[in-house]
Amino acid sequence: MNNQEPKLNKSRRWLPHWELSGATYFVTFRLLRGELSDSERQIVLNHLIEGIDKFYSLDIAVVMPDHCHLLIRPRPSFDLPRVMKGIKGVSARLINQSRGTSGTVWQDESQDRIIRDEKEGLEKARYILENPVRAGLVDKASDYLYVYRGI
Repeated sequence: MNNQEPKLNKSRRWLPHWELSGATYFVTFRLLRGELSDSERQIVLNHLIEGIDKFYSLDIAVVMPDHCHLLIRPRPSFDLPRVMKGIKGVSARLINQSRGTSGTVWQDESQDRIIRDEKEGLEKARYILENPVRAGLVDKASDYLYVYRGI
């Protein structure tokens, strides 16, 4: 019987990245340049929703004009870098198809943080849901269209 704690893996590119099996992460990833149109934000949101239960659990997501925030938990057979590569790679391809262009859409690296407890998870969830209000896109968080609420 193996009662070992999951191993915390640390890596660094430009940003530090910590990985822990079974962890929930607060992730932010940004466009390389410009902004997403309404239809492109819907493309990204639809792609995020399609990956639920196949690759990850998604508690909350918001797709903003120039970035996305997620509360995400990779399935046991997938690590966060692989999940993010799939999210960003496929959504970039879909956005490029809709634009009739090619090339890089997202910045290479994402910011990620392991959620340590329920309190922090709730704080990050509120932050994500209120992001469109703080950005001046809507008056009430419930009016923003490009949000997934799984919790």
